[in-house]
Amino acid sequence: MKLIYSRHRNQKSDEELLALFLEKGDVGVLGELYERYIHLVFGLCLKYLKDTHKSKDAVISIYEKIQTEIDRHNIRNFKSWLYVVSKNHCLMELRRAKPGQIVSLAEVENSDSFMENDAEMHPIDGERTEDVEQALQDCIEQLKAEQQKSIRLFYFSNKCYREIAGLMHIDEKKVKSYIQNAKRNLKICLDKKK
Repeated sequence: MKLIYSRHRNQKSDEELLALFLEKGDVGVLGELYERYIHLVFGLCLKYLKDTHKSKDAVISIYEKIQTEIDRHNIRNFKSWLYVVSKNHCLMELRRAKPGQIVSLAEVENSDSFMENDAEMHPIDGERTEDVEQALQDCIEQLKAEQQKSIRLFYFSNKCYREIAGLMHIDEKKVKSYIQNAKRNLKICLDKKK
């Protein structure tokens, strides 16, 4: 599922692309930024909505929503902000689908399909102090080689699963597994350093 088809992928950071979009209003730039996380948005929508077609529709609706709302916010971390916007969109859809009923967030969030990039769950996804950054780098060094490479490509080079799979010559499911396991191991390592 792609919203844009660019011949030359931009190697700019999220922050640079966001600034460029806010300055020039080029929706192609915003599309490229959104495309970096589209698989995560879809996964989150699928987790909440539990329907492939509704999730695909939600991915498009969320993109349209961020186009109109992005300049109203002071965004420090696009990925975390996008997570919150996506989660709120899904919750509104659930409420709309079940008027008068209470939607149980706890039930949804305790499911096994919880999004591996939940910005509220893991230090690697949020804002980091210098101390946390150093501890994180030390813990990354302790990971198995495949996990290390996957984490570095995903978080520090902003590569998507497909790109990482191509670079590592493995299946996308394997990439997802490496990243999930790496995040779990990083959390254990970071907790020991506290």
